[in-house]
This record gives sequence, C-alpha cells and structure tokens, in this order.
Amino acid sequence: MSNHLPNEARVIPLRPHGARPAGAPQRQAPPAPAPAGKEPLWRDLVGDVLRRERLTQERTLKDVADEARISMPYLSEVERGRKEASSEVLAAAAHALGLNLGDLLARAQGELTRLGSRHAGGGRRGAAGSSHDGMCLAA
Repeated sequence: MSNHLPNEARVIPLRPHGARPAGAPQRQAPPAPAPAGKEPLWRDLVGDVLRRERLTQERTLKDVADEARISMPYLSEVERGRKEASSEVLAAAAHALGLNLGDLLARAQGELTRLGSRHAGGGRRGAAGSSHDGMCLAA
C-alpha cells in the first residue's frame, strides 16, 4: 500500500536530481515577471469589462455563468484576468450580458487605448497624424 494521500501527486525521478544528459544545454532561469507600470494584459482588460458590466447590471456571477453555460469558477477566473479565455467563451459571457463579442472587445480596446496613452505619454496618435485609434484582432 502507498504512504501518500489519494489526491497527492507522487513524483518519480527519471534521473538523479541535478543530473543532465551529456551535451544537454544549461537550463535558464524563467523570465522575471514584468515590472509594475507595464502595459496591461488583454485578459485583464477583458475581465475588467466583463465584471464592470455584470456589476452595472446588478447580476451575480452565478446568474451570468449559468446563462453563458460557463462554470462559475471559470468565469470568475476570466473576470480576474487569470484565464486567457477563448473567443467562444468570451462571446458566451458577452451575450449573457446583452453584448456581442465586438462590443466587449471594443470596450476592452478603449480601456487599452486610455491606459496606453497614459503609459506612453500620450501615445503616437499625434505623431502619425491619425485622428482615430484602431486595433485588429484575429480569433
């Protein structure tokens, strides 16, 4: 019989700890997290828009998740920017809130533009002479 708990993973090493095969490259440390003050992540912006719209409508996470046919914990993770949701999941959540996918992405893009202009000292809009902002997304 085993000494470990049923839900506890047991790791069986294939080679002694620290040993590498001959000629194997050195492992590099993982990249450091982005320093504070960097541009926001798309998943954070989309999650913020979803949560803000849900709260504006005074709806519960369970209500929206049920209508979108998404698990409540997963929708919560999406709203908090912890999960990179597929376009299908985003569309389902948006529809449950009375939005279409384009509305959701346009609102997130507006947030990105607003935050990005603060970040880059006004952005490049004036330099290029363009009177509009744009973003192209492919799903």
